[in-house]
Amino acid sequence: MREDLDRRIHDQKVASEIMNIPDDEWEKYGDNYVDPFENGQRVSFFKVFCKGVESEERIRDMKVIVGGIGVAICDSKDNLIFKVSKGIDVGAEGSSSNKSCAGVSVELQALIEGLNAAFALDLKNLTFFVDHSMLYQYVTGAIQTQNSKISTLVNQVSLLQKKFADCKPSLVACSDIKFAFRFAKDAIVSQITWPADNGKGKGKLKETCVICYEDTDVYQIFSVDGCFHRYCFPCMKQHVEVKLLEGTTAKCPHEGCKSEVSIETCGKFLDPKLVEIMSQRKKETSIAVTEKVYCPYPRCSALMSKSELLEYTNSSFVGGEKCGARKCVKCHYFFCINCRVPWHYNMTCYDYKISKPHPRTEDKMLDSLAKRNRWRQCVMCKNMVELAEGCYHITCRCGYEFCYTCGAKWKNKKPTCSCPIWDERNIIRDR
Repeated sequence: MREDLDRRIHDQKVASEIMNIPDDEWEKYGDNYVDPFENGQRVSFFKVFCKGVESEERIRDMKVIVGGIGVAICDSKDNLIFKVSKGIDVGAEGSSSNKSCAGVSVELQALIEGLNAAFALDLKNLTFFVDHSMLYQYVTGAIQTQNSKISTLVNQVSLLQKKFADCKPSLVACSDIKFAFRFAKDAIVSQITWPADNGKGKGKLKETCVICYEDTDVYQIFSVDGCFHRYCFPCMKQHVEVKLLEGTTAKCPHEGCKSEVSIETCGKFLDPKLVEIMSQRKKETSIAVTEKVYCPYPRCSALMSKSELLEYTNSSFVGGEKCGARKCVKCHYFFCINCRVPWHYNMTCYDYKISKPHPRTEDKMLDSLAKRNRWRQCVMCKNMVELAEGCYHITCRCGYEFCYTCGAKWKNKKPTCSCPIWDERNIIRDR
């Protein structure tokens, strides 16, 4: 493996050297090119990413504590050249009350594994990356531990560092060691799966979903990006659908986990229409309330930000910023950003309103329906809001807050009017 690594490093250097030679010079002297690194010594710098993970998992009807370590060794250009993915025995400390010590112990074991692998590859200069702040303080000597096991592992790291010409630590964010994290989680998954007997010998690999406790084919298990918690497709489908009905974005079902469920991966278990709704929800939350604009054309109603809308309009319409004309990025029709109606050419907003004293038939029908059902129109985004139950404090989908009774704005979570906050009939419902 060391010989293969030497060859790859050498070839990479030679390729970079040749790429820097001008074409006309290569055309003349390329046949006489001499390898400048043929007898050179390796002076490359490497990156070692290490991650240790401890997790409570379920194997059929048992809860178990399992550990996994992941190591990714990369060259200076972040090309992966070596990886380690292996399970470890966390022992009794996995169920102890001192969870922080148990976590640091697993992280240190991953770091030791990574440094040993780098030494076996005969690497001389490297930086090892960790995302655990306490671990970083231990290995840099900023903090001394009183735990004997942790102290022993820290000493091992210190001794290993001395075997390299240059070996220094670096504290980074979790996202920067995602490869090592994935390798560690793969090691955990390998410990909680088993081949199911299908009557003809060994069958497909099975894994227990920690929500429904059903033994599920591993290919029907969904792994959440960022945290890699795993659940079966039916449980994830139900979880995401409930969150969509609540009007929120879906996060990992694991208690306390804040990882968002990736829209791109939901296609494995969700209907395409729901995936589209998720994309829309994510876009809604990413745009500030004051920046949100909805296309006024009923067949479109696309959501856009004001800055996005203006930039798109300026590419095909001169003077749109001053006159208020905007071009929808989806349906490509023009409308007025001020009065939110189809664009009124050669007319001001005031003149347009005077020229159209009578609303359109569909607007009349909407107004009539709104009065009959006591709907309220949000003054910010012009969308209709219906109060089915609850208090009169309304938060529109655009984020604007107002009183459902009179339409007055709420400021700092408080009403600016004297209307009652609720009606008992809306709060207490017969069971």
